[in-house]
Amino acid sequence: MVTKCGDRELEEPVAIRPTSETAMYASFKNWIQSHRDLPLRLNQWCSVVRMEVRQTNFFLRHREFLWQEGHTAFASEIEATTEVRQILELYARIYEELMAVPVVRGTKTKAETFPGAEYTETVEVFIPPTGRALQGATSHHLGQRFAKMFGIEFQDPKDPTGKSREYAYQNSWGLSTRSMAAPIMIHGDDRGLVLPPRIAGFQVVIVPVGIKKSSPDELKQEVTQKCEEYREKLAAAGLRVKVDQRDNSPGWKFNFWEMKGVPVRLEVGPKDIEKGSFIMAKRNAADPKTGKVFGSDAQVVEDVQNVLDEIHNELFAKAVAERDESIASATEWKDFNVYLNSGKMILIPFCGDPACEDMIKAKSKDEASEAEVMGGLKMGAKSLCVPMEDKFQNACPETCINPNCPSGVKVEKWTLFGRSY
Repeated sequence: MVTKCGDRELEEPVAIRPTSETAMYASFKNWIQSHRDLPLRLNQWCSVVRMEVRQTNFFLRHREFLWQEGHTAFASEIEATTEVRQILELYARIYEELMAVPVVRGTKTKAETFPGAEYTETVEVFIPPTGRALQGATSHHLGQRFAKMFGIEFQDPKDPTGKSREYAYQNSWGLSTRSMAAPIMIHGDDRGLVLPPRIAGFQVVIVPVGIKKSSPDELKQEVTQKCEEYREKLAAAGLRVKVDQRDNSPGWKFNFWEMKGVPVRLEVGPKDIEKGSFIMAKRNAADPKTGKVFGSDAQVVEDVQNVLDEIHNELFAKAVAERDESIASATEWKDFNVYLNSGKMILIPFCGDPACEDMIKAKSKDEASEAEVMGGLKMGAKSLCVPMEDKFQNACPETCINPNCPSGVKVEKWTLFGRSY
């Protein structure tokens, strides 16, 4: 509840809606009485407001944003912790299978764990042009902490008297519209958007070519009919397709749809019709001339679908290669900022202590003040996650990279650090 704006008292208080734990869990208390009421699994799309004091960025950081959030309650801890990983994998699949964006699956450090959660699992995305990471989505195991605060309990089925009560185990998880920033920044180029086929509003745009004002009406009609024929066949196959019949020149249309990021441009002209073929231009090709593929009139649907799948695979492979080239390992502090300022994420031996993490953030920021920094943003490094995948967890030194580590705790796993949005 906001009652003041700066030093001025508001005439009427304003209710600011943050995430839904406190809004929902009072109702959970009423809805859950018996073990038969569990599991309770709710999902919603809503807008939330945060007191964001840093500079806002389109898609990346807002004071109000739209997101999907899930809230669940279970009778047993194993059910809850199993779901945490299942949801995380669903989020990872959204990025990798739909957006062609690779993610690092991991667990947040204590300093970055969602307040009130037992632990937080995350998918982290790397943005090569800026040398910064983006938290893609998170899945939190809340344990019984919120259940105890809100009195979310149920009758213990193992108690024959029916008097014993148990607290529920809870999770929450969320994915916001900032996810759209990842494919825009990772795949885009100087000509505009490069949209992955599986999320593109239009996957194919059909452009008539080879027609002049002086061309016979019969020829114009033939090209128009062939374009519409292709549109109907592709749409019937479930593809999102548009025919651009505007009066602008083909070159103007090419530029227009390239800026929009449409994955495939299908060019149809009189000579193509004679040959029983058409040309497909792949938006992701660095050189437009080498990105053209011929298709057959007889198998237009198959040829277009194959090219769309090819584009997705090429975008993903390129993003994986760029991401992997941008991950370095450092065991000594002298190497940490060298990698950081060159726009990389760094795997380091880290004790996990929040106070130690604050020291690393402050020290890396101070040392960046006089250095040449990729992207020009001289901010400190923060922990991104403790990666889950084996390829990131080879033998790890037991000593924390911070030469002034206050904890003295033995290191067990590599932790991924970097600059982040």
